[in-house]
Amino acid sequence: MVSIAEPLPRYAEIRRALEEKILSGEWPPGHRVPSEHDLVAQFGCSRMTVNKAISALAAAGLVVRRRRSGSFVAAPKSQETVLEVHDIKAEITGSGRAYRYVILDRERRRARPEDLARLGAARGPLDVEALTVLHFADERPFVHERRLINLAVVPAAAREAFAASPPGTWLLEQIPWTEAEHIIRAENAGADVAHHLAIARGAACLVVVRRTFQAGATITAVTLTYPGERHQLVARFSPATR
Repeated sequence: MVSIAEPLPRYAEIRRALEEKILSGEWPPGHRVPSEHDLVAQFGCSRMTVNKAISALAAAGLVVRRRRSGSFVAAPKSQETVLEVHDIKAEITGSGRAYRYVILDRERRRARPEDLARLGAARGPLDVEALTVLHFADERPFVHERRLINLAVVPAAAREAFAASPPGTWLLEQIPWTEAEHIIRAENAGADVAHHLAIARGAACLVVVRRTFQAGATITAVTLTYPGERHQLVARFSPATR
């Protein structure tokens, strides 16, 4: 098991406290977040620390800052089309949150029929590295990951400890991909996933199933399960040219 944690800074503690009010529904969309002056008094910290916490919430899409009016809880957004292969570690740290991950399970094995189906491989034999990873943002479960790595394409994965970076980040750094496929669906959480994500069994989840390829060969197949109430997918794009 690998667990990498960093001390939680003061602004991140404040961010988490405000985030809980938003995600719990106590502060609904459109609710005005207390002013920075009020938050400074409430948390006994500097205005700079409060500003950093609010900025992190804004970067995560949870609040909207309006000049001269203050900050307000953002309306939920969803987007069916995902145009990029995201690095979960970079996504979390980029929003100002503390990141860590735990490898819950790992096995090197000859691909099973269901593994071949996930990889889109017509036939075996094929060796795979199967991993289950849990990612955290500010110590809150962020996403549950089930990943298969094709060892015929990435043999080094069998020897990699994934001690410094999670498998997804390591793959993006090591293996260039030429094509990707995303499938997005809604699911109700099963018992195991619900336990690890700290949500109720049967709770709504957003599931992203992704495969990346190199010259037609599948590099990896991953299933990412996000708590539905804590995640949104947003894509920005331009009109297609004709």
